[in-house]
Amino acid sequence: MTYDVIIIGSGPAGLSAAIYAQRAMLKTLVIEREYISGGQVNDTYEIDNYPGSKGISGLDLAERMREHADAMGAEFITEDVISLRAEGDVKKVVTDSGSYETRTVIIATGATHRKLGVPGEEELAGMGVSYCATCDGAFFKDKVVTVVGGGDVALEDAIYLARTSAKVYVIHRRDEFRGARILAERLRALPNVEVLWNTQVREIKGSGKVEELTVYNNKENREYPLKTDGVFIAVGITPGSEVFSSVVDTDEAGYIIADETCATSVPGIFAAGDVRTKQLRQIVTAVSDGANAVTSAEKLL
Repeated sequence: MTYDVIIIGSGPAGLSAAIYAQRAMLKTLVIEREYISGGQVNDTYEIDNYPGSKGISGLDLAERMREHADAMGAEFITEDVISLRAEGDVKKVVTDSGSYETRTVIIATGATHRKLGVPGEEELAGMGVSYCATCDGAFFKDKVVTVVGGGDVALEDAIYLARTSAKVYVIHRRDEFRGARILAERLRALPNVEVLWNTQVREIKGSGKVEELTVYNNKENREYPLKTDGVFIAVGITPGSEVFSSVVDTDEAGYIIADETCATSVPGIFAAGDVRTKQLRQIVTAVSDGANAVTSAEKLL
């Protein structure tokens, strides 16, 4: 059997693509390596910026999207894609359990936030531990928050959070930022921001929510507690493009190069959601990508 489209990944981009592909009456297969759909959405305790779903939990939103795709008749399998062969008009997607032929492919494997790997991080994820300031910042109005990191994203997150939070700590393990100088200057000019240089997070503590960090000053060899209501971890993002980087063009950070049409450097292969080059990585933009990718695939078919 040759499918019209195989969608790799079932986060918001992949699920949106599945819905649109079924509406277009395309023979569709969705391959997801995890046992539940949703991707990063599942790690979000409460969503406040997806239109029409204010206050919904990430798990509930992901479940609704999957139910919608199931109701449309999309075929799902749980397998891990290990390679993509793109020679000729028919592509071959190889998994750990078999191989599948298709006329078009939509890569919707998302991206993962790098973690600190400290005690309490996993346990309090979504309960004060966040990896997205624009997603969750509104929940910390007039509260004390902490940003961990020293690159552009960390600086932008701290500046964003300082607009509504009472106090913003920025923890950086070095004595100078890696981010753009203009962002660093803007940050230093904010009266409610305090930078903790040469400092690392050792533990995240709290009962049901983040309440305190254990931090370590590596210059003074001193460990101490830091009270905070939330911690935003911005130490990097890794796109899920490793399997495909030898097939399609990627940028220096590993994101698959694709514009709003979601077309990649290889005809018939499209990239949707957080895995592709784009300005904003949010649920709403991922869902939009899924629709655009299917529209582009349908035109090609």
